Amino acid sequence: MTPIEKMLDFIDRSPSCYHAVENIERELEAAGFARLAENQKWDLAYGGKYYVSRNGSSVIAFAIPQGEMKGFHMIASHSDSPCFKIKENPEMTVEGRYVKLNVEKYGGMILSTWLDRPLSVAGRVVAAGKEAGIAESTVAVNRDLLIIPNVAIHMNREMNKGVEYNVQTDMLPLYAMEKEGNTLQELIAREAGIDAEEILGSDLFLYNREKGRVFGADGEFICAPRLDDLECVYASLQAMLHGRPKNYVNFMIVFDNEEVGSTTKQGAASTFLRDTQKRICEALGMAEGDYYRLLAGSFMISADNAHGVHPNHPEKADPTNRPYLNGGIVIKYHGSQKYTTDGVSTAIMKSICRRAGVPWQTYANRSDIAGGSTLGNLSAAQVPVDSVDIGLPQLAMHSAYETAGVKDVEYMIRAMECFYEE
Repeated sequence: MTPIEKMLDFIDRSPSCYHAVENIERELEAAGFARLAENQKWDLAYGGKYYVSRNGSSVIAFAIPQGEMKGFHMIASHSDSPCFKIKENPEMTVEGRYVKLNVEKYGGMILSTWLDRPLSVAGRVVAAGKEAGIAESTVAVNRDLLIIPNVAIHMNREMNKGVEYNVQTDMLPLYAMEKEGNTLQELIAREAGIDAEEILGSDLFLYNREKGRVFGADGEFICAPRLDDLECVYASLQAMLHGRPKNYVNFMIVFDNEEVGSTTKQGAASTFLRDTQKRICEALGMAEGDYYRLLAGSFMISADNAHGVHPNHPEKADPTNRPYLNGGIVIKYHGSQKYTTDGVSTAIMKSICRRAGVPWQTYANRSDIAGGSTLGNLSAAQVPVDSVDIGLPQLAMHSAYETAGVKDVEYMIRAMECFYEE
């Protein structure tokens, strides 16, 4: 497979944040990274490669240099994407004929893009363990299972003038014809290889079944679900697998819950990164003061995708900061610090791009359009280091099916490898 095909395959195999982390862990272990657990003692060595996960949806991998440590080189991205979360007791019967599922929004999604698409269910189930306790496992129904049907234009002649969708009434997916048995819990239990009565809890989401594709007159574009932010996750993983640390501990950080504010135990605003770094210092016999010394020499790249200039609505972009697909890495700026980039961190990022031989672009919101936030400033509240917010340019961010440029993925991997090897 080509590098782009490999990335699209990674995305296809990652229908939920839990699957994304599971796939990351699999590749890390194949490359010699040793698994750590937060509830166990860590025995670390100079020159070692390790990873630790939290909640099954966030993961931190790190590689320790052989000799002197000057600081931490960190790349952060996120595993989650806007979608629908399935509620408890989800089956709803309609007039004794249909069964639909009760769902709620997860993140700021473009609702209309989920209509009339083949959908299915993925996430994790938590079941009674064979002994005392509970056991978690990922599950993904690998078939077309659901659809959210649109209302025919004959029943809403004003539809093309704009529709305001109500999640509770307009966006519930059709699951089955009414009949005994075959509940969602029974279906999920069969997929997990357990009895339905064993399931004690779950975190299940809808996912778009359409696979990623390469398109365009010269094959220059890609479209896929969850490009925000699995595109950056994949790039940082490839850089981590191939980069070699010199005087800095290299970190690949994949947080969860960015799309809903990051204020969870596995989010960017949590202590996960700080806890990991302090435990590294402790395991290597360093004093607490050494940790703060290393922080002072550290740098973070917060990698979360950026808005490219839209071909049908170029007026939505800032007048002078206008990134385009296949134009290179996007450095993101915001006067109120929703992006953490400043004069120092932008100079460092541009220097990295120059050494890697890749182009960069700049992004800022129009001053009269509010933008979103991302990982950098939230993480910096726990781990205060110089940070830059970057991303890859894309269209239709938070759609069920997003668009980006083929060349930009390679640019990002090269820049991240250069950063890890500096």
